Amino acid sequence: MSLHVIVGAGPVGTATARLLAERGERVRIVTRRGTGPEHPAVERVAADAADPARLTALTEGAVALYNCANPAYHRWTTDWPPLAGALLTAAERAGAVLATVGNLYGYGPVDAAMTEQTPLRATGSKGRVRNQMWTDALAAHRAGRVRVTEVRGSDYLGADGTSLPMLVLPRVLAGQRVFLPVDWDAPHTWTYIADVARTLVAAATDVRAWGRPWHVPSPPAVPMRELAVRAAVLVGAPAPKLTRMPYPVLWAGGVVNPFARELRETAHQFTRPFLMDSTAATATLGVEPTPLDRSLKETVEALCR
Repeated sequence: MSLHVIVGAGPVGTATARLLAERGERVRIVTRRGTGPEHPAVERVAADAADPARLTALTEGAVALYNCANPAYHRWTTDWPPLAGALLTAAERAGAVLATVGNLYGYGPVDAAMTEQTPLRATGSKGRVRNQMWTDALAAHRAGRVRVTEVRGSDYLGADGTSLPMLVLPRVLAGQRVFLPVDWDAPHTWTYIADVARTLVAAATDVRAWGRPWHVPSPPAVPMRELAVRAAVLVGAPAPKLTRMPYPVLWAGGVVNPFARELRETAHQFTRPFLMDSTAATATLGVEPTPLDRSLKETVEALCR
């Protein structure tokens, strides 16, 4: 039984904690308020993970430190650097593998399916912040100071997801019109939260995974319209009413709404095909993607509770 330390109790942190606990591992989950899943093998600790000394003490004896944190969307540029620095310091001092949950923002706009070799050419602040985090971690790894890995997924499906489907599906299930700056018919990769957790643990505990990023195995891409139609069928809701918001409306909304303002940077992800190739993780780590129908069913059931 090994100790695994997780920072963050959002959807991925919670799924990772449960996965490890059910495998018989000891889990310590660190959040500001001491939240996290209730399980006999999960210890919940209230602490500021941006404090390197405190996080190092909590990570002593752990085989892996998992970065599942997710600062407020509009605070990435201020909150991520000190937190990422503390995580890297704690992993180095404690001798734990640092396994980070990343995303696809760092690639910026692309015209083909993203692989782990796609250049990191983000033009927005959030993508650049994530790229700097990975650059710093990889440099420390190559210097022999720490072992690191990162897993990157697309927009999440699953209970408690927080990405585009959570802006769309509740309204679809209620028979309401959805008005968003989305090309509803552009193919899009969707990633299941439980698959993120499985890939994260696999990468943290397999020496072959260290020193590089991995894309979370995800099923073939489907447009948001198809996802909405399938969800409506599951509950007998009316056919989805989906309207594309013109970009100028999004831009104007960002003048007064911080969340809408941050969406400007990632608008390209929803106005063209957004495809992620995840075959490398399946081939090397043995993680197979969960079928889309299963992850969508879980998402819809959670929304209907």
